Amino acid sequence: MAGVLDSVNQRTQLVGQNRLELLLFRLRGRQIYGINVFKVKEVLQCPKLYSMPNSRSVVRGVAHTRGETIPVIDLSMAIGLPGIPQEELPDSFVIITEYNRKTQGFLVTGVDRILNMNWEDILPPPKVAGKDIYLTAVTKIDDKLAEIIDVEKILSEVSPLQDDVAEDIRSKSAERAPGQLPVLVVDDSTVARRQLERCLTAIGMDVVMRNDGKQAHEFLMEITADGSKATDHFSMIISDVEMPEMDGYTLVTKIKSDPALSDLFVMLHTSLSGVFNKAMVKKVGADDFMAKFSPDELAERIMEIIDQN
Repeated sequence: MAGVLDSVNQRTQLVGQNRLELLLFRLRGRQIYGINVFKVKEVLQCPKLYSMPNSRSVVRGVAHTRGETIPVIDLSMAIGLPGIPQEELPDSFVIITEYNRKTQGFLVTGVDRILNMNWEDILPPPKVAGKDIYLTAVTKIDDKLAEIIDVEKILSEVSPLQDDVAEDIRSKSAERAPGQLPVLVVDDSTVARRQLERCLTAIGMDVVMRNDGKQAHEFLMEITADGSKATDHFSMIISDVEMPEMDGYTLVTKIKSDPALSDLFVMLHTSLSGVFNKAMVKKVGADDFMAKFSPDELAERIMEIIDQN
């Protein structure tokens, strides 16, 4: 166990290889879950938790660690399972993560190991599972199904983000010339897609959506098969990084290596805000990077990009 905990922050150099490393953990029961190591800052034996008045029941308290005070969310409760009993907290673990420019801890019953995988082996959840599940993907590990939790969905319920664009920015967008080509949005999280669509439509942009890099690449190849270029169809593409089957880095590499697609402006828009090197974004040829999620900042940047191109 100590080897797993000590190595979490040292194994994040997989950019551009369509690979990832999953930190595997358990909640209550035998089901295995996974989280991308890119998003993990640290794993701790559950520290002392202090109650936080008026917080949601899934927030078990706050912990003081390395000079920070962070909320600790009971991941079992957040996805609709029974929470970890109070008497079991000392034997539990907290996975410290950074999502959407914020740091929080997720309370789990056990941490298993780190597994190096290919994104091609990470698949979307079965459609029969429905739309309101807390999963972005599934994969097979040792002949068992591991579930990758939609953390953005959980955080949007625990601590909703402001996703409305400010009125002054909306007014500024109304002064711009009409008739812009739509924006292609690529993200496996339903919450993230909804946030992006709300932001883009607020500044008068049409949106086309795809759920992962593979879908997006196949779509771009299809619409340019007639000899046209991607820039004839879209003003830009905004892509997540973590996605099943093909990640955002690999999508960028494929786009920039194809003459029919290479002129398309690509922004990587990801919750991997503070745990990876922005230089890696340039390494794969992305034109821009923005950490999720500030609707005003994103709206202004999109208008600036489109007006320049």
